[in-house]
Amino acid sequence: MTLDLREFFQATNPDKTLFVDNTAKDQNYYIDFSPVRGGHVIKELSNQIAFWSPDTPTCQLFTGHVGCGKSTELLQLKAQLEREGFHIVYFESSHNLEMADVDVSDILLAIAARVSESLDRVEQNRSHNPQVILKQVAKLLQTEIELTADTSVPGLGNVAASTAGDFSVNVGIPGIGEVKVSKEEGLSFVAPLIGKITARAKASPEFRNKLRGYLEPRTNGILEAINSELIEPGIKRLKDDGKKGLVVIVDNLDRIDSSAKPWGRNQQEYLFVDRGEQLRSLNCHLIYTMPLALRFSNEFAPLTQRFKNPTVLPMVWVQLRDGSECEQGMALLRQMVLARAFPDLEAEQRLHQMTEIFDTPETLDRLCRISGGHVRNLLRLLNNAIQKEMGLPISRNSLEEVILDYKNALKLAVDKSEWALLRRVADEKKVTGDEGYEQLIRSMFVYEYRDRQGSWFVINPILAEAEEFKS
Repeated sequence: MTLDLREFFQATNPDKTLFVDNTAKDQNYYIDFSPVRGGHVIKELSNQIAFWSPDTPTCQLFTGHVGCGKSTELLQLKAQLEREGFHIVYFESSHNLEMADVDVSDILLAIAARVSESLDRVEQNRSHNPQVILKQVAKLLQTEIELTADTSVPGLGNVAASTAGDFSVNVGIPGIGEVKVSKEEGLSFVAPLIGKITARAKASPEFRNKLRGYLEPRTNGILEAINSELIEPGIKRLKDDGKKGLVVIVDNLDRIDSSAKPWGRNQQEYLFVDRGEQLRSLNCHLIYTMPLALRFSNEFAPLTQRFKNPTVLPMVWVQLRDGSECEQGMALLRQMVLARAFPDLEAEQRLHQMTEIFDTPETLDRLCRISGGHVRNLLRLLNNAIQKEMGLPISRNSLEEVILDYKNALKLAVDKSEWALLRRVADEKKVTGDEGYEQLIRSMFVYEYRDRQGSWFVINPILAEAEEFKS
């Protein structure tokens, strides 16, 4: 079998999310790691919606290390819930929001735009009344918009609209420009108008502050409008069409920066604790990804008063709790690598082709062990090794050079006190709510694993090989 080097390189791109419901190749790339993650976490999320509360809104938090596979698993959840008969709105919030500066109104507007856009696609054969649409937009923006030639929108600028067949809405934003939306851009104004407003807000701190200053005092009104104008009538129409309900999955909120708000509050704690009640107030099924560090924050108890305990996607077992190698985890990691080269082969057939990719089976095992079961880091090391080798098979020397480069870069971020904490984690296999441990988790210096006994923690294997850790 001839292996295309460039195609294999692209398939190992660590930033590529597997859209398993869209392409057969992505489905063949997918490996089910649930037997070696300590539980079927996606099944748990699905059951909460489809089995326990299909007709009652739910809100669940999903977390784990950045790069551990959350997006891929959420897309598996999307496909599963669609098979159950639900309409799913999935989006990556980082495409809509400036992750270093986020407020609740930003998230709510992004959800409103994506829900409206998705329902528009479902209802493309329905007729839409311009006056009803404009009234809907007015409620979402918490202002009065009338069908006149020149209507003022407080805090935003001017809106002009006509009743012609190809009508449009123009929102002028002082000092920035004008947002114009025509009927051709969407079956309703909601998605394209709010989409353009949030795009401007993401790009411009000045506009973001102006918009937020106007919307934040009106957050409860915005929530009521999203529920009454979008979600509730949308669910009714979905059920009329035979669907069971609406599920909104907001991915990448776990990437929200931990920097302090102007008044000193940690942004992550502000959003999920202080404003958590508003995040969960939309009348549909909601799943938000949450920063893993919040599990180790002093604010975790208040967080669980607003939400149920977050569902955690841990690392793939490379070793068991007692330090012995986990053969099942290693076998599945080998398959993840080999599937990127031979997606159309059965698992056993892939193993027979292993030496087309690596000089020896031991080189592949070295890659799997040093990854610590972090799937994105495994792919990153593999992708870099392909570049280093400039061909196949990948030699052990090329892989070791890549590992050394990564280790030298990673340990530059570890200070003396953190090396001491890392040694303590290695001895005790646990972390506490101390701020230093939060930093270890955020920086991926420490990985979390789970089994039936609960969680245990292990040093990133690359750092465990550093002289600074051993000394």
